[in-house]
Amino acid sequence: MEQLARRLGVPDAVVIGLGSMLGAGVFVVFAPAAATAGGVGLLVALAVAGFIAYCNATSSARLAARYPESGGTYVYGRERLHPFAGFLAGWGFVVGKTASCAAMALTVGAYLWPGRARLVAVLAVVAVTVVNLRGIGKTAAATRVLVAVVLTVLAVVAVTGAPQVAADRLTAPADLGVGGVLTAAGLLFFAFAGYARIATLGEEVRDPERTIPRAVPLALGAVLAIYLTLAVVALGVLGADRLASTDAPLVEVVTAAGHPGLAWLVRAGAAVAVTGVLLSLLAGVGRTSLAMARRRDLPGALAAVHPRHRVPHRAELAVAAVVVAVVAVGDVRGAIGFSSCTVLVYYAITNAAALTLGPDPARRVPARLLAALGLVGCLVLAVNLPLPSVLAGFGVLALGALGYAIRRRLRPA
Repeated sequence: MEQLARRLGVPDAVVIGLGSMLGAGVFVVFAPAAATAGGVGLLVALAVAGFIAYCNATSSARLAARYPESGGTYVYGRERLHPFAGFLAGWGFVVGKTASCAAMALTVGAYLWPGRARLVAVLAVVAVTVVNLRGIGKTAAATRVLVAVVLTVLAVVAVTGAPQVAADRLTAPADLGVGGVLTAAGLLFFAFAGYARIATLGEEVRDPERTIPRAVPLALGAVLAIYLTLAVVALGVLGADRLASTDAPLVEVVTAAGHPGLAWLVRAGAAVAVTGVLLSLLAGVGRTSLAMARRRDLPGALAAVHPRHRVPHRAELAVAAVVVAVVAVGDVRGAIGFSSCTVLVYYAITNAAALTLGPDPARRVPARLLAALGLVGCLVLAVNLPLPSVLAGFGVLALGALGYAIRRRLRPA
């Protein structure tokens, strides 16, 4: 079996995690989450999503250190639970993250050229696929540049908006209750799911037993701090109602703060941020497809590794082709809900697999307790998403399970 090259250290792995997460929450998810949970509810939902993501990150890091190969929970489910659990995780990841790729590509188009959003989206997919095909070292280098640009833009928004934050907008009561908060937390989870890219790229990480457990919490902690800061600024400047009604909340923040001339910078930063997310997403989906193809859960032709660049080139080209097709008919907000549902199931399987590991004496909080809380939390958030997202997500998972059962029945003993 051809192996991928181990080229990523802790800094590169953290950068890829940041590039996978930054953008989705700040530029896409805050508005629908505010509409669902209100002002205070948005902050509570963000904390809930962050805590469940931390539980998942702990489980992912422990499993990735034990199984440092491409595929993430697809591999962990097979090795720790049952081949079907692994298949369901891999299938959920591939279809959910393919929808995410389409959503991110459409967001790039909406920011750069609203009148030709789908054309720009296709060009963005082609461009990042070319970068990924050059090798994971090129992916990490490109993501590093994108993260630096995005952090600069987000710092400008925070510094510009902070003086205009009004305490009454932050403390305005919300009357949507626990259900609204859980729905918002499920949507906001979409913004945290990128840390799994570090585990998914486990076969390309140097010294994975040390690198992965360090990189995952570093990336997640940094992103949670950034999201909380920007959520407070956005709510404090705009209020929950205005935040919920805008498609570009950070552009609205700098405009409301009296600096409309910075709107172009924020729009450019949004396009860069989402391009970074798309870059890492396509790489992650390609690696999971590679792992599934190696075990014939996807066509075996997708298991090929490029002899020079050491990347799963056929898998990445196939994923890019599907994303382009989804872009032609896709909807950003619908894709977010669908992706959140399938990815929450993916992480539920991650936590279930982590429960089979022994205790970790190095952790102050028992790792098994975090895995149990993560498992329950993922399932609760998944079923509290908007009903169309729940039906679509579980429907596609059921179709995958049916196909798996038929293939197993027809396969020779």
